[in-house]
Amino acid sequence: MVAQETKLKKTHRFKRVRKPKKLILPDVSVHTAENSETIPVKPKSHSRRRPGILSISNPPLSFDEMKILSADFFQIDALDLAPRLLGKLLRRDDVVLRITEVEAYRPNDSACHGRFGITARTAPVFEPGGLAYVYLCYGLHTMLNVVADKEGVGAAVLVRACEPVYGLETIQQRRGQVTDKPVLLTGPGKVCQALGISTKWSGHKLYTPGGLEILDGPEPEKMLVGPRVGIEYALPHDVNAPWRFAVADSPWISSPRKTLQLPSS
Repeated sequence: MVAQETKLKKTHRFKRVRKPKKLILPDVSVHTAENSETIPVKPKSHSRRRPGILSISNPPLSFDEMKILSADFFQIDALDLAPRLLGKLLRRDDVVLRITEVEAYRPNDSACHGRFGITARTAPVFEPGGLAYVYLCYGLHTMLNVVADKEGVGAAVLVRACEPVYGLETIQQRRGQVTDKPVLLTGPGKVCQALGISTKWSGHKLYTPGGLEILDGPEPEKMLVGPRVGIEYALPHDVNAPWRFAVADSPWISSPRKTLQLPSS
């Protein structure tokens, strides 16, 4: 038995594994129209896909394939526009966010800023749908709204939460928070920080190329509805109106979640 084991030890050999050759990345460059220069760009390494985040390193659509929504898309009742914005994409520079939660604000709504009439701050709300309405809440948080309906109506949709699609590192830098968990973008103030926008963007046309844009995206299979958040000052029937909409089964939703439910048939 010992002789047999010795024989096996002498005859059994493992093949030496060859080290893989170093991968040579292709030369990728960006051509800018303004100065006609070719700027070399370092290719990004493919990272492992994280749960809850669309593939950042290998997304389903390229920038060129993403279609900017037309002005007509926004010029409908805010209550109709709000659920239609779920799944759409916000893009600024190298950051792209998927909208996962919104709230509708309509005319004759005691929670809508339009109730103050046309002022220096609220003027964009009364423009034709498709503009950004950005304001400072309590002097602390910047809030992005999408103006809805026709000129003079005074309605908008607040973007409450998003999930990252492109530019995670930039988002983390702007937020000052190195995480890929939903806490990164679940709140309207966090969304504006991630996009790097201020109240100076109020009145910007979201349907024009460049700057801040809203792009088409797939509709969610299911959505949740519930009352809006933080409007205790409004009339009771407006406080209880189910005008908050969110993507069902998504972790990228702000608090409180327990007030959201599937719409009744």
